[in-house]
Amino acid sequence: MKHILHLLILIVIVGCNKSISNSKDEASNLTKNVNPFIGTGGHGHTYPGATVPFGMLQVTPVNGVSSWDWCSGYHYSDSLVVGFSHLALSGTGIGDLADVLFMPVNKEVDLTIMPKGRDSVSYKSSYSHDNETSQPGYYQVFLKDHKINAEFTTSLRSAVHKYTYKINDIQSLVLDLGFAINWDKATESKIQVEDSFTVSGYRYSTGWAKNQKVFFVAKFSKPIMNHILVADNKKVESLDKATKTAAQFFFDESRGNKLFVQVALSSVSVANAKENLGEVNFGFDEVKENANKIWESSLGKIKVETSIDSLKTIFYTAMYHTQLAPVTFSDKNGQFRKQTDSVVSASNYTAYSTLSLWDTFRAEHPLLTFLEPNKVSDMVNTMLEYYKDKNILPVWTLYGNETNTMTGYHSIPVIVEAYLKGIKGFNAEEAYNAMKTTMMQDERGLEFYKNYGYIPYNLLDESVTITLEYAYNDWCVAQMAKALGKTEDYELFLKRSEAYKYLFDTKTGFMRGKFEDGESWNEPFDPKYSNHREYTDYTEGNAWQHSWFVPHAVEDLAGMHGGNEKFTAKLEQLFTESSEITGSNVSADISGLIGQYAHGNEPSHHIAYMFNHAEKPWRTQYWVRKILDTQYNTTPNGLSGNEDCGQMSAWYVMSSIGLYPLNPASTVYEIGSPIFDKTTMQLPNGKVFTIVAENVSADNIYIQSSTLNGKDFNTTSISHETILNGGELKFVMGNQPNKSWGLTKNTQE
Repeated sequence: MKHILHLLILIVIVGCNKSISNSKDEASNLTKNVNPFIGTGGHGHTYPGATVPFGMLQVTPVNGVSSWDWCSGYHYSDSLVVGFSHLALSGTGIGDLADVLFMPVNKEVDLTIMPKGRDSVSYKSSYSHDNETSQPGYYQVFLKDHKINAEFTTSLRSAVHKYTYKINDIQSLVLDLGFAINWDKATESKIQVEDSFTVSGYRYSTGWAKNQKVFFVAKFSKPIMNHILVADNKKVESLDKATKTAAQFFFDESRGNKLFVQVALSSVSVANAKENLGEVNFGFDEVKENANKIWESSLGKIKVETSIDSLKTIFYTAMYHTQLAPVTFSDKNGQFRKQTDSVVSASNYTAYSTLSLWDTFRAEHPLLTFLEPNKVSDMVNTMLEYYKDKNILPVWTLYGNETNTMTGYHSIPVIVEAYLKGIKGFNAEEAYNAMKTTMMQDERGLEFYKNYGYIPYNLLDESVTITLEYAYNDWCVAQMAKALGKTEDYELFLKRSEAYKYLFDTKTGFMRGKFEDGESWNEPFDPKYSNHREYTDYTEGNAWQHSWFVPHAVEDLAGMHGGNEKFTAKLEQLFTESSEITGSNVSADISGLIGQYAHGNEPSHHIAYMFNHAEKPWRTQYWVRKILDTQYNTTPNGLSGNEDCGQMSAWYVMSSIGLYPLNPASTVYEIGSPIFDKTTMQLPNGKVFTIVAENVSADNIYIQSSTLNGKDFNTTSISHETILNGGELKFVMGNQPNKSWGLTKNTQE
C-alpha cells in the first residue's frame, strides 16, 4: 500500500511538472501564434515571405500580377507564382520592389520571349495553399508544375534558399533581373558568373523609387554544370550589361536532390553584398532556427494572457507585422546609397529605409519606443542623413529614395516624440534645426500656409488635409522648441499650430476648403464626397474622415463645435451615418467603414479616443471595442485596409492592451478598452509594467474602476514616463458604462 501511495504521488508530481512544462513551452513559443497570411487577402497588401525583424531582405513569392491588391507581389486569392524576390513592401498602396527574382524549374525554359503578361512567363508554376507554409523567418511552397519544394529563411542581411527536386529530375534555377511588377521597370542590369559556385550582379530600376540600385551575390551548394544567358531577349555567350538580363543555371542531379542557395544584397556594391553574405555554410536549419529565436525574443516584449486563442493569433500577428518595417538599409560595413548616388556611412548607427511616415507616426513609431528605442534613435539619425540632400526632412523614403508621397512632414512628430520620451543617440540641436528648416521652407504648399495661415483650396489640392497636418507638425516643433528653451520659436510655431481654426465651418461642423480671400468656402459641399488625390480638399478620404485631425487641441475642437455635448453628438454621427461614399473617383483607400469612420485608412485611427477629451470615456471604450471586434480577424482578409508598414497592426497592438497615442508627441497614451486578462510589458529599462483587466469578456467592455500600483486611478490617460517606472495598472470591467469613471483631469499631461 505504501508503494502504491508513493507511485500515485510520483504520477501527480510528474503530471504537474508536465503541465508546468507545457505552460512554459506555450508561453515561450509565441511564434506559433503568428499567421503571416493574415492581411495577404482583401486590401491588406502584406506578404507571407521570410524575414527577420526590420530585416534588409524579404524573400517572398511573387504572383506576377500588376494590380493594386498585388502591391506586395502576392495575394492570397492567387494560385500561380513566377518566382521568389528578395525585396517587398509590407501593406502599402504602391507597387514597387520585387527585385532579384529566382525561380526553380525542372526543364529548360525559353527566356528570350518577352512575356505579354503573367500567363506567357515560361517558368511560372501553379501552387496550392494546402502545401504552403509561412511562419516568422520561414516560408515554404510546393511548385506543382515543376514538382519542386521551395523553402526560404533569412538573417538580417542575407537569405538561404532550399530547393528539393524530384529524384532524377533536371535541377535548374532561373534568375530574372528584367522582371517587374506594377510601374517598376529595369533600366540596366548585369549577371556575372564568377565561378562554378558564385553568381553576382546588379539591377538598376525606376518606379516609385526613381533611382534604385540593387547589387547581389548568390552562392550555390553545388557547382553550375551549364548555364544560359539572355540579354534583352537574346541569347548571349557572356553578359556585360543590358536593360533586362536573365539566366538559367543547371546543376548535377547525381549529387542529391537538394540545392541550397545563399543570397545577399547591397545598395552600394557587389563587394558589400559579399561582405553582407559572410561565411557561407548553407546551414538552412540553423538560420531558420536562429530567425525563430530572434522573432521569439521580439514578440516576447509584450506578453498577453487570454483563454481566447484567436485573440492571441491576431495580437501576435499584429506584433509581427509591426516589426517588418522600417527595414535595415546600411550594409555590414555601415555604407548605404542615397538617391543622389552618394554613398555614405552610418557612423555608430544602422540606417533604415521604407519610412512610411504618414502612416506610421500615429502608432507604429510610438510602439517602437517601447519595443526598440535604440532603433528609434537610429531611424532619427537616418532621417537626419536624408535631410542633408535638400535640407528637408523625409516624407516617404523607399530604398534610399524620397518619393514625396502623402502629405505633411511626419518625420517631425517621430523625432519630437523620441526626444521628449528621453530616447538618446541623436543630436537634439541638429534635429531641431532640421525640423525648423523643413517647416520654414516653401515646398509642398508651405509657402501658401505661411502667407495665408492656411492653404487655400484654389492654390493646392488636398488643402484641408495638408493644412491640418502642417498645424500638427508646427505644434510638435513648438514642443521641442519649448524643451530646448527656444521661447520665440515656441511662440511662433504654437501660433501657427492653430491653422485648423481657419478651416472649421461652424454651420456644417466640418473642416472645409477655403478660398484665398479668407471667407469663401469651396462649393458645392458634400461631406461624403471623395475624389482620389486630385481636385479634392482631402487626402484619400472625405470631410467626415478628415475633419477630426486636431490631435494637439481636442478640447479646443470640441469648443468650436459648441461644447462637449455637440462635439460628442457629431462623433456619434460619424460612426452611425450611412456608409455611402459619393463621387465618380472614390479613393480605394476608404475601407473598413463603420458609418463614415474608415478604419482601413490611417486618418481615422485616433478618432474613437476623442471622447476621452469630452468627458465621455465610456463611448471611447464602446467604439474602440467595436473596432477591435469588427476590423480584425484570423483570415487572409483579417485587415480592413492596407497594413501600411505596421500602422494598421500597431493600432491593434496598442488598443488591445488598452492604450493608444492619440497625440504621439504628447508622450501620453489614451486609455480605451483592454481585451486581455493580463498584459506584461518588458520595458527597455529592465522594468515590467502590467495591465490587468479583471472580469474582461466580450460583454464586459466598460471600465468600472481602476488602480495604479494599488492606488485609485480615475483618469483617461497615462504618461510614457509613468509606464517606464514599472508597476501595475488594474481595471475592473463590467457590461454597463460607469459614467463617473475617468473624469478626473490627468495632471501628468
